[in-house]
Amino acid sequence: MTNTWKTRTKLVHEGTRRSQYGEVSEAIFMTQGYVYPSAEAAEARFIERGDDEYIYSRYANPTVSMFEDRIAALEGAEDAFATATGMAAVNGALFSQLKSGDHVVSAKALFGSCLFILENLLPSFGVEVTFVEGTDLAAWKSAMRPNTKLTFVEAISNPTLEVVDISGIAEITHAAGAVMVVDNVFATPIFQKTLELGADIVVYSATKHIDGQGRCLGGVVLGTKEFIRGDFETYLKHTGGALSPFNAWVMLKGLETLSLRCNAQAQTALTIAKAVEGHAALNNTIFPGLESHPQYALASRQMSAGGTVIALDIKGGQGATFKFLNALNIILLSNNLGDAKSLVTHPATTTHQRLTPELRAELGITDGLVRISVGLEDVDDLLEDILQALDKAQNST
Repeated sequence: MTNTWKTRTKLVHEGTRRSQYGEVSEAIFMTQGYVYPSAEAAEARFIERGDDEYIYSRYANPTVSMFEDRIAALEGAEDAFATATGMAAVNGALFSQLKSGDHVVSAKALFGSCLFILENLLPSFGVEVTFVEGTDLAAWKSAMRPNTKLTFVEAISNPTLEVVDISGIAEITHAAGAVMVVDNVFATPIFQKTLELGADIVVYSATKHIDGQGRCLGGVVLGTKEFIRGDFETYLKHTGGALSPFNAWVMLKGLETLSLRCNAQAQTALTIAKAVEGHAALNNTIFPGLESHPQYALASRQMSAGGTVIALDIKGGQGATFKFLNALNIILLSNNLGDAKSLVTHPATTTHQRLTPELRAELGITDGLVRISVGLEDVDDLLEDILQALDKAQNST
């Protein structure tokens, strides 16, 4: 590792392990197990595994290690552990630290599966969870208890793009002797250095921007070496949520272009958000890079760009919104994000459909809300596609 390397150089070279053949592209070590030179060596490795020693690919694998080292260098973390999916990363980051009788404070605005873990799974194991308004620091402070072990937030909430004060919540968390876990998917490791803002643990769905081309599932958890190689590795290697070597190789290839893609997508997202803001077919245009965003000043302090996702609240409810979705020609209807292809989803009937109408309303997930993940297409083509679809939605009301 070279500490003076800039981001784009790290994304291409950091963590590379070359075999005796001197390959340029990282090797895929598609193996389940490893051969030991002697019985004594096997015994020693099970007692204490070295950095380039391997036992079983559910525990660690050379290709996976390259991905972990590279993303850790990008994030500025001591270590990282790759997982099979983003939700395996969230689940492991929470369950590896908690036991019955513990208390968690979480922002209420969360992705549906994250909400399920905090609302259903953790309480079933005796962990109490308090949900607060993510932007209200006073609410965070008042929710802390002597047995609070952990706080959890999405840096930018899915799908309403609410931005939380990472440093403020971290200060409150640490004053209570707890650990702060941040899902940083929407902010991306390119636009926000979450550990520098005070978070203890950062999680990503690598399925999103890190792959960035809709190919593989994956996740990663980053933090101190003590946590990653202690409680977290112990939990993951026994519960089985390991990333496959092939998927790790795909993620390595994704990291090589991550900065280029994210910066291009963010610029396009800002251009589109500015162009459609105030459109007659919209109740609201939500994007952290717009001055009209409630947390614009905070987003500008924490992030170097507004991100790659826009939310539009379309007038006319579900009927008009479905007309908008069905009229799109370039933007694809899909519930993924961070892809090279622009994608759109209707959270009220897909990712957040299991929530009660009352809770969706409380979170700001209206029947007219759509989430657009901006891809790498030409900005003029995307804008034309959105505007013609908005015209059809407007004419339907």
